[in-house]
Amino acid sequence: MDYVVRAVRADEWERAREIRLAALRDPVASIAFLETYEHARARPDVFWRERTEGAASGEHVRQFIAEAPDGRWVGTVSVLVERRASEPGFGEAAEVDQGHLVAVFVRPEHRGRGVVDALFREAVDWSWSLSGPPLERVRLYVHEDNARAAASYRRIGFVPTGGTLPMEGDPTSLELEFEIRRQVPGRG
Repeated sequence: MDYVVRAVRADEWERAREIRLAALRDPVASIAFLETYEHARARPDVFWRERTEGAASGEHVRQFIAEAPDGRWVGTVSVLVERRASEPGFGEAAEVDQGHLVAVFVRPEHRGRGVVDALFREAVDWSWSLSGPPLERVRLYVHEDNARAAASYRRIGFVPTGGTLPMEGDPTSLELEFEIRRQVPGRG
């Protein structure tokens, strides 16, 4: 794989905005993201600057990108750090210290080339490296109708927990929770 996977830098807000807008134009965006293209496009530059600065700092969130040899960003994933003592971020309050993968996107022409695997490897490794109480797991949610994404997550090592949430904006649809647990020496 000739892609470089790395954390986003604070000054890359315009590129971060561009890949987010591309993700929101994807044919499955309505079941993959909780934001619309129109809503995101209308956000001011200051929003994108602050969002990217936060994702670059790595305190509570970290965004990773996959960069092709020509410099084009072809994929992204963000990790939200959810601690037991904090307010709920997505769904219910965290029962354990965990990472939460969100905003997963790989441009269609780069799918099937190992990009999502590399992004997830970097995001999970970063999650395990955090100081403070160690994260016990990394989770994500996938829409029940997004079989392609669910298959990718299973292949990478995520397993369904049986947890579900109603889809925001469509309570008749479900988001399925998947997780990967930290391997503790001496245990399973």
